[in-house]
Amino acid sequence: MAQLVCMGASLQCSFGAAPSSLVVTPENMVNATGKPAATIIDNVPMKNIMPFGMCSSLANPQVAAATSAALGVLTPQPCIPATTAPWAPGSPTVMIRNKPALNHNCKLMCNWAGVISINFAGQATVNTP
Repeated sequence: MAQLVCMGASLQCSFGAAPSSLVVTPENMVNATGKPAATIIDNVPMKNIMPFGMCSSLANPQVAAATSAALGVLTPQPCIPATTAPWAPGSPTVMIRNKPALNHNCKLMCNWAGVISINFAGQATVNTP
């Protein structure tokens, strides 16, 4: 079984230099072990998804420009997450305020080609199918 993701979950981007934490605002009004539980639409940059340090994706225009200016030497730039689609796939049977719950197997795509995954769900006792 997958673990339900909640506030403080540890995230990692495939092009990010550092891990980040998921921020879940209490608007869902559902808690898991005393922390707000997440849904697949908790994907808003700078609200739910915080930066991952430095970005090294050439799909990111800032990284591409800096790399070009450095004559082709990869030059990472500060991460600014660009997530527009929700987390996928979500829990098929657990709904939180009519939205699928987020479990630790879900992935989130960044517009700059990064894949954001969940390293730790933020809690270890509540499971979802």
